[in-house]
Amino acid sequence: MRVIGLTGGIGMGKSTAAKVFRRAGIPVHDADAAVHRLYARGGEAVPAIAALVPEAVKHGAVDRAVLGAAVLGKPDLLARLERAVHPLVRRAEQRFLARCRRAGARAAVLDIPLLFETGGESRVDAVVVVSAPASVQRARVLRRQGMTEARLAAILARQMPDAEKRRRADLVVPTGLSRHHAQAVLRRALPSLIGER
Repeated sequence: MRVIGLTGGIGMGKSTAAKVFRRAGIPVHDADAAVHRLYARGGEAVPAIAALVPEAVKHGAVDRAVLGAAVLGKPDLLARLERAVHPLVRRAEQRFLARCRRAGARAAVLDIPLLFETGGESRVDAVVVVSAPASVQRARVLRRQGMTEARLAAILARQMPDAEKRRRADLVVPTGLSRHHAQAVLRRALPSLIGER
């Protein structure tokens, strides 16, 4: 089974690319969605976060806005949080891949925003990077509810520069022109990505 890593900076279009894979019958593991489940009421990450940032846990679930504000500008606290949460996300990923293998999937996708930053490229057979011009990225992200310039700057500071991600990619999908164009580029590349030609 081929394992494809899907990554790109915030607002670059990973969700659009993930839909192309899903429509082609290729299962996708969304690391952000896994984190949401871990942070939900009764989620595996809740006790660790309660110990690190007690004010971020309300009614048995993690309030992501409170947690984000608590770690903003505190790299030591962020590093401790990541050490607690990343192994849980990795276990969810391993369970997903095991299910895909049992089901006889020809390929599976790991949608991981910080793929290169966490060394995740060593766990995949190919890496797809979605990319758009910085001005397009900024405009997309600042339209999101609750997003501020300061928050965007903090997120971008943690992410590898887009140019470096593109350099290390097996396939770059340009998402700055239109959704249709990005989807067409990825659809054309699918057979080679999943090893069918």
